[in-house]
Amino acid sequence: MKAGIQKGYDYIELWKETMIDHNGNIPKRLIDDQTEEAFWSSMVERKKWHKPDPYAQVVQQELLPLLNSDDHVLEIGPGWGNYTFAIANKVQKLTCIDSSKSIVQFLESQAIVKGLCNMELIYDKWESEKEREKYDVVFGFNCYYRMYDIGKALLKMNESANRLVIAGMTTGPEKPHYMELHQMGYKINLRRRDYIHILNVLYQLGILANCKIVKLQSRKSYTSYEQLIRENTTKILDEHYNGYEVETVINKYVLEHDGTYEYVYPFNAALIYWNPGL
Repeated sequence: MKAGIQKGYDYIELWKETMIDHNGNIPKRLIDDQTEEAFWSSMVERKKWHKPDPYAQVVQQELLPLLNSDDHVLEIGPGWGNYTFAIANKVQKLTCIDSSKSIVQFLESQAIVKGLCNMELIYDKWESEKEREKYDVVFGFNCYYRMYDIGKALLKMNESANRLVIAGMTTGPEKPHYMELHQMGYKINLRRRDYIHILNVLYQLGILANCKIVKLQSRKSYTSYEQLIRENTTKILDEHYNGYEVETVINKYVLEHDGTYEYVYPFNAALIYWNPGL
């Protein structure tokens, strides 16, 4: 379905602008394949075996009913498999494409462990110029951060799907202590791109998509106070700040029990989905 947009707005260009960080640079992971590979290699090394993040199991409850048992699904950028194996257990065939060799090797090894024979792994970038075959469903979750030409990537998803396209992304709110510090005047590295950017790009492309917001909860545990403070000040951009003031704000959202510090806060996921060609 085609829809016009207000003249003067280019959401694809806005997406490109939001890839630039607060220092005016595009982060190295977004443009350097070796840096990205090193990141995922270190993540997989610590992962050892597949275990989906707790929030992903909640999202799966909304995702899996959209799939049919006879579907051939393409998953873009599966990471360590938050959705991969749940999908593979539901559908006839699952093809995964990822730009990290470490991820592809990890998923291949885990598929063997799980006895899954209906998976195909492709080591490549989705946004490459290679033509792809058609799939019943094309799905990608949190895989868009390196896709500079987001319009082209989303159109490719649309053109590669026979029945359904699903684009998923975790979304805010940010941790509440960061929002409070931001309101107090601190410079905070808040997320610059969100699911609404994808919805707007789709709208600009003439695609009116459905959007399901899934309410989630994050529960972070820290084994020391030092770890708690260190890992919850990384988004502060001020070179010098009042440590006591910052710690006071953080502690408002944390419970301590037997030397363990727990930070619980709400966030969400967005599942954007549409039927290609409609």
